[in-house]
Amino acid sequence: MNLKEEKIKSTKVFDGKLLKVYEDEVLCPNNDKTTREYVIHCKATAILPITDQGKIILEKQYRYPISKEYIEVPAGKANDGESIEDTAKRELEEETGLKASKLIKVGEIYPACAYSTEDIALFIAKDLKEGNIHRDEDEFIELITVDSKEFIKMCLDGRITDAKTIALAFYYQQSLLD
Repeated sequence: MNLKEEKIKSTKVFDGKLLKVYEDEVLCPNNDKTTREYVIHCKATAILPITDQGKIILEKQYRYPISKEYIEVPAGKANDGESIEDTAKRELEEETGLKASKLIKVGEIYPACAYSTEDIALFIAKDLKEGNIHRDEDEFIELITVDSKEFIKMCLDGRITDAKTIALAFYYQQSLLD
């Protein structure tokens, strides 16, 4: 069965610094027409930093759209022309002040593919060394260090509800089984 939808017409309805919003008219596989609204978002990365002692470094920050403090892994969007590996290295150091000698890409997710093109590359960072924090002027982050059992428990009991962080918890847990 062919499930592909064909674009008939595309209209940009918003063009911001972080994202663009489009409204497209599409032809469905059954030849009916419908409208699809979606967000264009640049490639991004998420990093799970693990210390030599096996501790996990997380971030707590206020997330305005959901009006609450949120626990998640370091993450950020790629700059134009920047490789995703370089993005991961840059974001890790900017947000945590750490550099990783070992950066392992473990997966990729589309956290909201029904309405967004956002694609997040997932990394585990090991062999951490001190670097320099270079946070954005409007970025306020509290670093949290937990052991691996507590990290998994936080994902299971609802203290962590962030999709990219939970995905990295899955990859981390699987790496312990190998």
